Amino acid sequence: MPYYSSEIYNKNPELVKYFTSAIKDESKNVAHCLLFWGGDTKNQCELALELARLLNCKKDGAIDCDCQNCRWIREQTHPAVKIYTRLDFKESDNGSDDEEKSTGKKNINVAQARAIISELLVSSDYHRVYIFCDRDEDGNLLPLNQQNFPEVTSNALLKTFEEPPSNTTFIFLTKDKTDVISTVVSRAQAFFVPAVNTQERDYNIVRNFISDYWKKERSAVLDFASEMQNLVSDYDEKIVFEQMQNYIFEKMREYSSDKNLFYRFLRDLKYVEEANRQASLIPPMNPQTICENLSFKMLLS
Repeated sequence: MPYYSSEIYNKNPELVKYFTSAIKDESKNVAHCLLFWGGDTKNQCELALELARLLNCKKDGAIDCDCQNCRWIREQTHPAVKIYTRLDFKESDNGSDDEEKSTGKKNINVAQARAIISELLVSSDYHRVYIFCDRDEDGNLLPLNQQNFPEVTSNALLKTFEEPPSNTTFIFLTKDKTDVISTVVSRAQAFFVPAVNTQERDYNIVRNFISDYWKKERSAVLDFASEMQNLVSDYDEKIVFEQMQNYIFEKMREYSSDKNLFYRFLRDLKYVEEANRQASLIPPMNPQTICENLSFKMLLS
């Protein structure tokens, strides 16, 4: 099933713009370990494949580039750009107890992890991109979780995730960052990828509270924190923080030509991600502390 789509430029222009700018930087300032999370795995995969294309393009990265690398990625035949799911593995006749726990079609297994490690021992002229997600027998993409990407498999790859060879990028696709073990999340730079469905990008709950927040006076920070805390008390924290991200994404699209504001929005997205992570800890951080910290960062940083 084809997963690449140039429509990602219309679906998430702000994220494509961010990665394009990072790649064009002389140091190719893109993290070697990325985590895309949100409610639309197919959209995440399209973004991951476009990132792989930009990293491997031999010309200028133009959307209609006809270099061999770009053609291969559009056709999903590039030898160094691979999508790993629980259904892409070969049976093995022998293995340790740990391997036994991760074999079969229920999850991405240790055999796949070891194959990746062995492959990375061989040098490559390409920028290798490994995309981890799940899929069903019909080819529909599904997010990672701790059942289809179990701890035993993650642990087999942790050192590789932490210190990969040069020109190697790992990308994880998941619904929520808490669906992947924390040792993987801690090694990855996380990006919220909003769903294409506009209903999934709703921000009605936070609309009045967050509207034009970047224009607020610094003296309004405590009121801003208090309003946020009231919303968190009335609704689940994840709903509030996700809607805040949806709003910021809409503003990134609206103000894409304003470079300073665009990068402020990008920074604020990371602040909201961190607040969401703090709310998901066991035990969670105090909601008042989370809201105050986030408010100070968004209004005073």
